[in-house]
Amino acid sequence: MRVSMLAAKGITEHIAPLDLVTRGGLDVVVLLILVGWLYRRRASASEMPLVLVALNIGLFAAMSAISSGKFPTGVGFGLFGILSLVRLRSTAFTLRDVAYTFVTLVVALCNGLPRRDQWLVLALDAVVLVAVLVVDGGRRQEPTRSVKLTLDRIYPDPAVIAQDVAARFGRPPLSVAVDEVDYVRETTRVTAHYPATPDEPTAAPQPEAQSAPREQAMVS
Repeated sequence: MRVSMLAAKGITEHIAPLDLVTRGGLDVVVLLILVGWLYRRRASASEMPLVLVALNIGLFAAMSAISSGKFPTGVGFGLFGILSLVRLRSTAFTLRDVAYTFVTLVVALCNGLPRRDQWLVLALDAVVLVAVLVVDGGRRQEPTRSVKLTLDRIYPDPAVIAQDVAARFGRPPLSVAVDEVDYVRETTRVTAHYPATPDEPTAAPQPEAQSAPREQAMVS
């Protein structure tokens, strides 16, 4: 009786090889649709597909390993603690990238749980993909480059900022967002978006100047 109870908690009962292959194949198919098609429709950081795939496969592997036997509750809390350390720190990552990261983790979590009804997992994956397709639908956006500026004045009218940025760069920007207004130093930090030319990267590091100028520009 004791042996049968222990065997019931082994990998042969919790994760059958066919079940693992089925769930893994389903996760890969969903990942190809989510990252390979939905995410790549719009311009983004070139590193993000690797980040999304690594997080999905890593979480799926962790869930499969945890579900293969009897683990203490602390292991589950430790897994989510590790995931909480994952942060997109680069300025090239946007809120859209964060949203796709969350969806990628959710898909891996749903597909990584063994002994679940296949129709339920398929339905949940389909709902997630359709929701992303509807919300993030539309035409493909052209790649843009961001220019961060620290202007040496405060603007009473936000509409004047775009005119000032256009005068400094020689062409009007697609959009201008105010990041910070410093009334002590009388400066305004803005981010202007310009269309990226085919031979121009969307993110290019700017060498640091030896002396801090009154007006700073950084292309990212």
